[in-house]
Amino acid sequence: MAVNGTNGVHAHTARPLRAGIYAPIPTFFVPDTEDLDLESFDAHILRLAQAGVWPLIAGSMGEALHLSHSERQTLIQSARRALDGAGLTRVPIIAGTGAGSTRETVELSKEAAAAGADSVIVITSGYFAGVLATHRPALKAFFTEVAEKSPVPVLIYNYPGASGGIDLDSDLITELAADSPNICGVKLTCGNVGKLTRIADAIAAPDFYDLHPRKNPAAPFLVLGGFADFIHASNFVHAHGAITGLGNVAPYTLAKLYEVSVASVADASLRPEALRLQGIVARADYTIAKASISGTKYLLEKLYGYGGAPRKPLPPADPAASEALWAHPHVQELVQLERELSGKIPQ
Repeated sequence: MAVNGTNGVHAHTARPLRAGIYAPIPTFFVPDTEDLDLESFDAHILRLAQAGVWPLIAGSMGEALHLSHSERQTLIQSARRALDGAGLTRVPIIAGTGAGSTRETVELSKEAAAAGADSVIVITSGYFAGVLATHRPALKAFFTEVAEKSPVPVLIYNYPGASGGIDLDSDLITELAADSPNICGVKLTCGNVGKLTRIADAIAAPDFYDLHPRKNPAAPFLVLGGFADFIHASNFVHAHGAITGLGNVAPYTLAKLYEVSVASVADASLRPEALRLQGIVARADYTIAKASISGTKYLLEKLYGYGGAPRKPLPPADPAASEALWAHPHVQELVQLERELSGKIPQ
C-alpha cells in the first residue's frame, strides 16, 4: 500500500472517483516571492468540497507546468490534510501528472500517489506534436504504459489547446478504456459533444464491464466534459459530469445543476429548472472561460478575498478588463444565483 503523504505512516485508502462535478484548483502564490500560498489553497479546496465539488490539483488551471515536482507533492499533501481535518476523509484527490516524456509522467504519477492522490489525470505530450499527432500507436502506447505503471487509476485528459493540437478521437479513447483496466475515465476539453456521446454510449453498454473489468472494480470509467455548458444534456447520453474551471467560482451552482439534471432524466417535470440553471451556467462559462487563469483568480479575489496573480511569465489580470468581467451581466447573474444557493446574502 502506498503512503498517503498526510503523516508518512497511514496506508493510502482508495477513494474511487464517482460521477459529479470536479474543479481544477488554481495554485495560489504569495505576492512578490511566488511561494505557494497554502492557506488560501486549503481554504479554497474546503469551500468547494463542502459545496459538493471535488478537487483536481496541478492541472492546467493549477499551472502545473509552473510547479516543481516537490511543489506538486506539497499541494497534494496539504489538500489531504485539510480535507481530513475537516472530516472530509472520503473526498478523493485527482492530481495532474502529464509531462513531456512517458518516463517523467510515470514518475510524477508515483509521486502523486505517495503524496495522497487517489487518481491522476494525464494530458498527451504535445511538444513533439508534429510526430505524435499522426502516430496512433505511439499515442496509445503512452497512455497504456502510464496506466500500467501508475499505482492509482488514470484519467485521460484530451485538451488539444494545451497538447500541441493533438486531439484524441473517440475510437482511440474507447479502445484505451477497453484495453487498459487502470484507466478510469476521460476529461474532454475539446468541447466535442459528439465525441462525448460516442464514448459514453460505449461505456454504457450492458456488457462493457463484464468484457473489460477494471483493475479496481470500485473505479468505473467516467466520461467527463471539460466545460460547464452542456452538463444537463450530457446526462441524457450517459456521461458522468464535468471537470470545469467554473466550479471554482460557483461550486454550489454547479453542484445544483448536476443534481437537478441527473434527476430530470427520470422526472421530466424537473427539466425546466435544469434548463434554467444550465442557461445561466452556459452564459457565464462562455464569458469567464475567455478570461483564463488570471480572470478566474480575479473573480475569486472579488468573491472570497484570495486569488492573486499567476506565476510568471503569465501576466496578471488587466484591471480594466477584470472590472468589465466582474460587471458583465452573465457573471453577475451567476454570482447572484451562487449567493442564493450558498445561503449568502446578496451584496
